[in-house]
Amino acid sequence: MRIPSFTPGSPDAGPRRGPRGAGFGPHRGPRVRPGPGGGPGGRRGRGPGRPGGWQQGDLPDADDAAQWFAGRLPDGWFDDVDVTVDREEITVIGSLSGVEPGTEAAEAEGRIGRFRAETREQRMVVADEAQARYGRTVSWGARVGETTALFTHLAVPVMTRLRQPERTVLDTLVDAGVARSRSDALGWCVRLVGDHAEAWLGELREAMTEVDKVRAKGPEL
Repeated sequence: MRIPSFTPGSPDAGPRRGPRGAGFGPHRGPRVRPGPGGGPGGRRGRGPGRPGGWQQGDLPDADDAAQWFAGRLPDGWFDDVDVTVDREEITVIGSLSGVEPGTEAAEAEGRIGRFRAETREQRMVVADEAQARYGRTVSWGARVGETTALFTHLAVPVMTRLRQPERTVLDTLVDAGVARSRSDALGWCVRLVGDHAEAWLGELREAMTEVDKVRAKGPEL
């Protein structure tokens, strides 16, 4: 899968005001996926929560984000949409409507670039509304077949402490040219685990959701 590079920090994500967009309509069912933080965050229970847990009590519930975007996105943009939610960000990636999945990579990149430029103002409006509703930044992307491009994407620093054996693993990846820095190496490790343990991570997220539901039924303290 080829992912062309775009300059981060462009005005593709809210909160900014632009001209109000055109008509809206139904889309083929968007899929909501839990993000790296563990799943759609929200008001899940009372009290301090799990130490190190991914839920954040002061965030609005984003469980219906996929449905909201299905109703809000203009007709003709996407054939299908993936909506990924974590506690900082909502990422919306759609398959461009009217473009054959087998389109050559160079033409696919051009189509995605044209869509990005032509829809910027409307996407900023939608992102602004979504951020007001869900309290998270909205990032956008598009795909044609195997070619996917992210227009904007948050890079959130994560503080961690590693002992020497863990640092040695990261340094080996850097020395071998797999990663440019320890930070890149750590991200590579996280992606590798995600690729090979998705089923287990899914079960873990479901279990955490059930725990949060039970906690939410508890008495007020």
